[in-house]
Amino acid sequence: MESKPYFETCQSKSFADVPITEDGVETHSFLEASDGLVKLFDLLGSGVFAFVQADIRGNIGGVRSRYQNASASSITLENLVRSETSTEQHPHATGCLVRLTRGLMFLCKALQHMQNEPSSELHVCFKHSYDEVLRRHHSFVVRSLAAVAVRAVPYRRDFIARISQGGDREKFDSELRRWLAGLDVIVKRLKVFIEEGGYGRV
Repeated sequence: MESKPYFETCQSKSFADVPITEDGVETHSFLEASDGLVKLFDLLGSGVFAFVQADIRGNIGGVRSRYQNASASSITLENLVRSETSTEQHPHATGCLVRLTRGLMFLCKALQHMQNEPSSELHVCFKHSYDEVLRRHHSFVVRSLAAVAVRAVPYRRDFIARISQGGDREKFDSELRRWLAGLDVIVKRLKVFIEEGGYGRV
């Protein structure tokens, strides 16, 4: 059986296929795509950025719990936040979405660096992304863990071999570009919504 790239086989939903309407980003499809992204960390190797992966997984769970308990008012992520913050004294899912957006932006920027800087090793791409997105939110201890994680990132060629899974390289590049473009649109939109609405800082 012909091997296929990660972006064709390991996700039930691509970020490129998550509907965005005038009301916002569709919650159900977004959560499906986010579930697939968690698996991407496994391809970095055992334990690499495990704390980020665990944080993303937990935050997906927090958003999903609100969606399941108040689905009628949570069709889009924006409506979920508006609804929760207007009815709950401690809006847990909103905080989860803020942190989830951060985690998604971190991985998005790292892979964008990988695509845009073909001569850079993967650890350099992840270091740049960490410094841009997550570093300011972390304590000294977590920053130390991140420094160790960056050094443990696999070589660029090994990661691409894992993620492409022996599939056609040109098709893989096309699928990665499409996936990243979809993710980039979503995280930028959510960042503006969250920060301009006063719901948190991404």
